[in-house]
Amino acid sequence: MDKKPFIANDYLLQKFEGKGGWTYALIPEVSKEKRFPFGLKKVSGSIDNFHLENCTLMPFGNGQLFLPVKAEIRKSIKKEAGDWVRIILFGEESPEVIPGDILECLKEAPNAYKRFMELADWEQKDEIDAILEAKRQDTKVEKIVRLIDKLNY
Repeated sequence: MDKKPFIANDYLLQKFEGKGGWTYALIPEVSKEKRFPFGLKKVSGSIDNFHLENCTLMPFGNGQLFLPVKAEIRKSIKKEAGDWVRIILFGEESPEVIPGDILECLKEAPNAYKRFMELADWEQKDEIDAILEAKRQDTKVEKIVRLIDKLNY
């Protein structure tokens, strides 16, 4: 039996402003609060017949998620920002994803990791969201360090 996609729709490719801005497809009908506790979701599927595997929906900052669309994909499907694409997505087995860099840092502090895993889902989500909202990498690192210090009481 085939899995049913949770997304099968046409989306406008958009680009974040500024040099090096990502091209992405905003997926407004998937709210991170309603569907995915950490604001991230591993998915597979396709964009205009280009096969996607182990991709991540990312938080947009307003409760919505977006799918980054790499240059390799855009070149293959011959589309850029401003073009419409057909996206079909299937969720991966695990509904919750702790970003790898955060997970690695927590695992390097075993007491903090243990306490983090004992937190309620909503508390874990709040902590991860606070880190992911950082615009700069150094701010993100500071927030991870503060979290570990808080958990290492």
